[in-house]
Amino acid sequence: MNILVVGAGGQIGTELIPHLQKNYGYDNVIAADVRPEVVERLSNISRSIALDALDVKSYSAIIKENRIDRIYNLVALLSATGEKNPQLAWSVNMGALLNSLELAREFKCSIFTPSSIGAFGNNTPHDNTPQDTVMRPNTMYGVCKVSGELLSDYYHSRFGVDSRSVRFPGIISNGCLPGGGTTDYAVEVFYEIIRKGTYTCQIPENTYMDMLYMPDALEATTQLMDADPATLIHRNSFNVTGMSFSPKELFSAICKRVPSAKFDYNVDPVKDAISASWPNYMDDSCARKEWGWKPKWGMEEMIDDMLSAIRLKQL
Repeated sequence: MNILVVGAGGQIGTELIPHLQKNYGYDNVIAADVRPEVVERLSNISRSIALDALDVKSYSAIIKENRIDRIYNLVALLSATGEKNPQLAWSVNMGALLNSLELAREFKCSIFTPSSIGAFGNNTPHDNTPQDTVMRPNTMYGVCKVSGELLSDYYHSRFGVDSRSVRFPGIISNGCLPGGGTTDYAVEVFYEIIRKGTYTCQIPENTYMDMLYMPDALEATTQLMDADPATLIHRNSFNVTGMSFSPKELFSAICKRVPSAKFDYNVDPVKDAISASWPNYMDDSCARKEWGWKPKWGMEEMIDDMLSAIRLKQL
């Protein structure tokens, strides 16, 4: 299987590349990104190419030349970044998706495009959020994610494209810093506590949001894409989660391991509004039933691993 990861230089892509190589072989995975400096960095871990996913002609040529069977479309401007320039967010997020789906149709590729808890909104049930529920997001990022789910379902039902996705919660990792998401605090805090011993959080202390540790997130992408399509009732997109906590709970758990750590708050009103509209915790029973989803990492195990990994980086 030949795999193309588009938008490979972000938080997910940087760690998805070696995960895919492990599963499918080094030479079978190509990393693509629009930024030349990122392409150069990715060349240290993978076959890498420069690609603007909005340039459908170049995109098509790469798929054809490399006989791509599966596309991971990770191109996106994230929630907080998208609110600064919503027109650009729509152009990039939806343009890349439409091109990816159309080329998947033309070349008979399977395609994974992550959705997000950002697809939900204020009117969505916040506790045990159902798989199928009201989705009226109040951010451009969320609007793009809902539109992406619908468009991916359309390409499956209308053209038979094997499109699949999950609704990622906040993803916590030590491999690459996130880039403008509302749940970024749950990654940033570990770096700041180890570097400086203090952290100022922009999310209110009692705001709960779903989270997923990167090893589980990576496993979700491959497990779903390799699942027997006959078992899938929902395709775009499955609720998945590993843990739910508030900043206060996370920081308290960190203090048990780093007693000298200090925390305070300077709430960003944009991130506050976004986080308040998202689920406290999701019901991921459909993913568990339809393709065997089962996360391995909880909050306590994640904290220990994050602190250990980032301390090694600082040496």
